[in-house]
Amino acid sequence: MKVNPKIRVGILTVSDRSSRGEREDLSGPLLINKVVENDDIVHRIALLPDDYEKIRELLILWCDSGEIDLILITGGTGFAPRDVTPEATLSVIDKNAPGLAEAMRQASLKITPHAMLSRSVTGIRRKTLIVNLPGSPKAALENLEVIWPVLPHAIELLQESPHSEAGHKINPKES
Repeated sequence: MKVNPKIRVGILTVSDRSSRGEREDLSGPLLINKVVENDDIVHRIALLPDDYEKIRELLILWCDSGEIDLILITGGTGFAPRDVTPEATLSVIDKNAPGLAEAMRQASLKITPHAMLSRSVTGIRRKTLIVNLPGSPKAALENLEVIWPVLPHAIELLQESPHSEAGHKINPKES
């Protein structure tokens, strides 16, 4: 039984080709399945091209609505000239949350040296956590699984839940 309240999630796929209908979006549906398997709520889904302003506007809209706790963005985090997801994310966040991105890169390096090329960022706007994930379906899911165990607690802290500090008990042997 899940103790934490359900996380309301927005999933954004950033891909020029998928947004034009030239390629099926495979990463977004995998992320949707992960959220649903965890008994959380997929509150919003979107597919956008690699367009800085469109990504930025959607992030602001979703975060400022107060209806989404977590935004998972897949795609647009590489070295290609049109990859602008990290820049759009950085332009809207109030606080950086680098530990999540560092953990994802560190775990990915055990799988592929290409993890060094990830420019994914994570941050907070108001009470919403934004996480950039790779565009590759396999890498997006692998990266999400690395940070998934801490996301409920992160959301509790952002929502100022009275139970958010419950996991911070002092070990009686240390006192």
